[in-house]
Amino acid sequence: MASPDVIVVGLGAVGSAVAHHLARRGTQVLGLDRWPPPHEHGSSHGRTRITRLAVGEGADYVPLVQRSHRLWQELQAEGHAGLYRRTGGLVIASAAADAGAFHGQPGFFARTVALARQFGIAHEVLDAAALRQRHPQFLLRDDEQAYFEPEAGVLAPERCVAAQLAQARRHGAELSLGEQVLSVTAGAGGVTLKTDRGTRQAARVVLTAGAWNPALAGAPFAPRLAVQRQVLHWFRAAAPAPWAASPVFIWLHGPAAEDAMYGFPLGDGIDGVKVATEQMRVACDPDAVERSVADDEAGAMFATHIRGRLAGVGPQAVAAATCLYTSTADGRFIVDRHPAMPAVTVVSACSGHGFKHSAALGEAVAQQLLGQAPQVTLAPFALPGTSP
Repeated sequence: MASPDVIVVGLGAVGSAVAHHLARRGTQVLGLDRWPPPHEHGSSHGRTRITRLAVGEGADYVPLVQRSHRLWQELQAEGHAGLYRRTGGLVIASAAADAGAFHGQPGFFARTVALARQFGIAHEVLDAAALRQRHPQFLLRDDEQAYFEPEAGVLAPERCVAAQLAQARRHGAELSLGEQVLSVTAGAGGVTLKTDRGTRQAARVVLTAGAWNPALAGAPFAPRLAVQRQVLHWFRAAAPAPWAASPVFIWLHGPAAEDAMYGFPLGDGIDGVKVATEQMRVACDPDAVERSVADDEAGAMFATHIRGRLAGVGPQAVAAATCLYTSTADGRFIVDRHPAMPAVTVVSACSGHGFKHSAALGEAVAQQLLGQAPQVTLAPFALPGTSP
């Protein structure tokens, strides 16, 4: 492809979706990624991601995830199996725990319930006794309650990325994998990318490089974005049957931001229950991040979050992985043109809750680039002080 219309830099969750939806609409697309995706260097891996419709992060996100659910189903109908599995989903919290912030927002449980009511999303609110009777593997305290959403479930991130890229190729996109973008400059003639293979040019560029967006986009994006190492754990279940049929869950068990965990049912190919927490205090360099997981990290995860809450899950860690969040201080997305380079669109940060929105986010970015009305508005995610 001598001169693509659009170059997409980074082909993870959002980048693969942007490339797919641009190519589907007849745009000449070149996709670049430093490693052949789906890979384990960024944010779009780890075998499973939670998807839920009443997203307590705020009303702006609900149309995105609703549209994404339809797009995942369309991809499955086109022959890409195993992208989404309905399991039902729980959000568990006490009133005291809900006063703290999760994904940058206090009142996550209450907001989840309110949004379910506002958007007509099927759900139940269960007291501790009712949830213990239905799913006895969750050892709630009497002051805790649970929101249950039947349409929530599991996305398979590697399969989702591979499906989007397959569709992009099918519609004519060129993908150059193993090519690292070193710098981005823009002028009257378009956008120039310097890569480790030479120079690439296009009329427009979309930066969806996740943890590498701060370095590529520079100011004013970089000061607003923090890259954080996160750890995923799989623990042996002595009684696996309840966990094979378990809903996905988010459990807020204290008022601090770190007093939360989330988890999945068995069924991802690893013989253990996948459970993780989030840390938003320590930033890292994505090129120097510690990828190995120490035994004491698994021990701390079990002691702080799992013991006394997840019945039948023992302290034996059978697997672990790391991934990267690229986050804003308030946990919100940023999707906007670069003020100094209007031909460059920056899509970051997804702040640890982006995968479930990625299909619709990619579609909307593609539509906006083509001058079409996006299926879902991106206006709420503009860079503060600018317009989308």
